[in-house]
Amino acid sequence: MLEIQYGGVIGLVILVLDIWGLLNVVQSHATLGMKVFWCVVILLLPIIGLVLWFLLGPKG
Repeated sequence: MLEIQYGGVIGLVILVLDIWGLLNVVQSHATLGMKVFWCVVILLLPIIGLVLWFLLGPKG
């Protein structure tokens, strides 16, 4: 039963981080095409997409 509760909390944390990542992508100075690309990556690969955005996304 505890596993289910922790899974829900972890899922919620991932959801919040994904929303934060998507907002950062939309507010970035990247081109429209790159914004769409990063949004798709984050939506399809929630954890890996966020890490990739953090490491490879536009800086500044």
